[in-house]
Amino acid sequence: MANIVFYGDSITDAGRDRTASAHLGFGYPTIVSGRLSVEAPEKDFFVNLGISGNRIVDLYAQINGVLNAKPDVVSILIGVNDVWHKFACQNGVATDKFEKVYSLLLDEIYEAYPNVKIMLFEPFVLKGPATEVMYDDFRADVEDKAKAVKRVAEKYNIPFIPLQEKLDSLYNPENPTYWLRDGVHPTHAGHTLIADAWIETYNKFFKD
Repeated sequence: MANIVFYGDSITDAGRDRTASAHLGFGYPTIVSGRLSVEAPEKDFFVNLGISGNRIVDLYAQINGVLNAKPDVVSILIGVNDVWHKFACQNGVATDKFEKVYSLLLDEIYEAYPNVKIMLFEPFVLKGPATEVMYDDFRADVEDKAKAVKRVAEKYNIPFIPLQEKLDSLYNPENPTYWLRDGVHPTHAGHTLIADAWIETYNKFFKD
């Protein structure tokens, strides 16, 4: 049985009940676990360690949660709060530090579990109620974080899953909250899009 860990911020957290380890929230981790569980019953065990508000420095500080889960597969989606917190509370993370800490995070996971399989997701943003006032600057910084995530993925030769271009192609300014309800947090349709990308990547690179 493979232990599959989802790691990230509120997009991954998705309202999970932190008092019940089996509760994966209402987002893409639940969609992924449901589909994989139907395809291969009782083959995998799923753990959601997403926490709302997390930045990359928080993921690094909370790394024991990942290590204690004895992961076989880890997916990471992080970056938007490293930008959002800069605008909301002057507590963001600069891109050079973001990239450095991301590498430290992976180093520690690989040190503990050399054979673990890791995939990194691109952070994303659309124009919406929470982002439209500072959208141009917000978008530019998220794109910088996305480039950093891609560089980290290339450094470790692991899958990088792009999401921004797909969301841009689907975005309808007449219905701007269809995919991301506020410009950051996915709707059910948005979570399904992420889950589809997750499963496609898993099947391509990691499936036995």
